[in-house]
Amino acid sequence: MSLAPFAGVPTLGNYFGALQNWVRMQDETKTSLYMVVDLHALTIPQNPDTLRVGIRDMAMTLLAIGLDPQKSIIFQQSKVRQHAELGWILSCICPYGMLGKMTQWKDKGVKQNKQVGLFTYPVLQAADILIYSATHVPVGADQRQHLELTRDLAGIFNHKYDTDILRLPEAIFNSSERVMSFREPTKKMSKSDPHDYSRINLNDSDDLIMKKLRKAVTDSEDGIEYDQANRLPLANLIDLAVAATGKTREQVCSECSGMNKLQFKEYLAHQLIAIVAPIREEYARLESDRGYVDAVLNEGSSRASAIAEQNMVRIKEVIGIN
Repeated sequence: MSLAPFAGVPTLGNYFGALQNWVRMQDETKTSLYMVVDLHALTIPQNPDTLRVGIRDMAMTLLAIGLDPQKSIIFQQSKVRQHAELGWILSCICPYGMLGKMTQWKDKGVKQNKQVGLFTYPVLQAADILIYSATHVPVGADQRQHLELTRDLAGIFNHKYDTDILRLPEAIFNSSERVMSFREPTKKMSKSDPHDYSRINLNDSDDLIMKKLRKAVTDSEDGIEYDQANRLPLANLIDLAVAATGKTREQVCSECSGMNKLQFKEYLAHQLIAIVAPIREEYARLESDRGYVDAVLNEGSSRASAIAEQNMVRIKEVIGIN
């Protein structure tokens, strides 16, 4: 079970951190579900027209990276009503203090207007997972706490109703290094960064990728060597080369030992272009076939709803509202 974040065009950080692993998973598991989280998107102000476009754009991204609707279920959260139903049921057993401890609430809730939806969305996220009896969930470092809450809520529910109906999912932790900003090497590459040259987007042109790499922050020292303590900007680029090529740090440094930093940046740009270009081209093709994209979402939502309803019937029976 994977939840596709809804916030603009994904970056290479999103790709190496999650998306490429999703493609691998669809060949390794019996049934994989990939959800466009449009209900979660409502926790921040949304223009209705922009929201509609964003839903389709995220679906096109999932298809463009290689997810196959014949192997996986790609669907839209709001079209599967059981998510909201289970979300309410879980909110009725969730201790208030659990949500108050969530790191993202502490970070965002204090700064924003503290809407209830932002406070309770981890409960809906738990429902997103539990409604499918998901066995494994890919998570990054910033989502571990949310999966722990999901497991806690499943345990509370099972204890309260003397059942084992809600399965406690296991985490799949991504082993890839975090991809860092080209402008501020201590920060994670983010699509919310106002500086476009801080990241590579999955729809960037070949020329733009080359320009961004050439402008990426490095240092004034000679040589291509991995030294995270003293040459962090260069170390981040080496880690990006590792992610792009599948080679070790030692192999990348050895292969690029005779290069200056500009040559290394151009070498890295070519590696990244080889990854981004096919995704960008498939995305462009899908833009001209939006009927197909809508059909994939509709079919996937119907399939997801059928699975969710089987579990929802059992949940309602256990709590006495069947």
